[in-house]
Amino acid sequence: MTDRRRQRDEIERRWHELVERGAAGGPTVADDPISEGPIADGLRAEVRASWARSAHALEPTIDHAPIVDDAPSRWRTSRMARAFRAVEAELDQAAVDGDLVAAVTDADGTIVWTGGGRTMRRRAERVAFVPGGRWDEASVGTNALALALRSGRPATVWSTEHFAPIVHDWVCYSAPIVDPSSGATLGVLDLSTTWTRATPLAATTVNALARLMSMAIEAGDADVDAAVELSLLGRAEVLVGGRPLMLPPRQLELLTVLALEPDGLTLEQLHDRLHGEGAVSPSTTKAELSHLRRATGVTIGSRPYRLAVPVRTDLTDVVARIERGDLDGALDLYRGPVLPASQAPAIEEQRTLVDVALRSAVLADGDPDRLVRLSEVMADDAYVHERARDALAPGDPRRAVVAARLARL
Repeated sequence: MTDRRRQRDEIERRWHELVERGAAGGPTVADDPISEGPIADGLRAEVRASWARSAHALEPTIDHAPIVDDAPSRWRTSRMARAFRAVEAELDQAAVDGDLVAAVTDADGTIVWTGGGRTMRRRAERVAFVPGGRWDEASVGTNALALALRSGRPATVWSTEHFAPIVHDWVCYSAPIVDPSSGATLGVLDLSTTWTRATPLAATTVNALARLMSMAIEAGDADVDAAVELSLLGRAEVLVGGRPLMLPPRQLELLTVLALEPDGLTLEQLHDRLHGEGAVSPSTTKAELSHLRRATGVTIGSRPYRLAVPVRTDLTDVVARIERGDLDGALDLYRGPVLPASQAPAIEEQRTLVDVALRSAVLADGDPDRLVRLSEVMADDAYVHERARDALAPGDPRRAVVAARLARL
């Protein structure tokens, strides 16, 4: 038997004595004194103390972490998410190369991003080690993410040191992401694999990337350079970090589709929204993504593909104003159809959605001034012109202008 296997079995024996027997009414881990020194009976003092806290909070028989559905979407607009762009590609690549699973949590211990190798990602999905999964100590017991979050120091939890048996085959390396201005822990960065593939390089990597994130937070607290603003109605305008950017039509369409899908898309979904049933391969869409990254400098996450920066579009602003009944505000923003030259299925769908929503709302409202304004921006809609003409008083000079538009058609 190897030393590593013996160590695992010894810790598992202590786990059964102090945790499982306690659950059956015997002496609990909380009753077991913590010996002087960092290690006693093969069990580290910080792990023993964490087992005691965990035993008071939950049963060890849990089969997955609880899910917090909205945590990842709230995190995407945070300062930590902007700083994460500095390490995302390197963290994901390190995890893919070693077939580990990488994760980032928020300050509550809820995972907001994952990446890495296929095998570990499948294992992770089975226990809800996924975006939205909550891995604080009270939710899943002793684990490295929880210890790093609690102590503000790097932590490793190996195999049977975990409180919950669902991760007894794992080893997790975590490091806190610290706010340099306040010293507060904003979240945790983690790399995990199976205990048989434990490597100190993972701890070194995660510590270095967490420090880099902290530096990026300090440097970027006032930085909004990567924010994307898209004007899509009538004529296209792209601002990245407040600077105008000219993009070819296909890259503009790709950027628009990503902007309108904040939760992300698979490559197949993205390809379908851009090309539909056209004779274009998904590899072309993947190449277009690479071109877009280089052209904009904006981080585009993968699995799923999404913009990892704050985004605003005039399209979503118009829809929001219609929904709250601000028709004058919607007409102020509406300059014409969404990317009128585009034939991408997703763009055509959004074009119809906005036009029908605005048209229906103004026609139902029936206000003459708003009908005239709608007539100005929907120049090819005969029914809109008729409604605007009929709503105006006979002596109103605008009536002749609207009648001329109708005659043109």
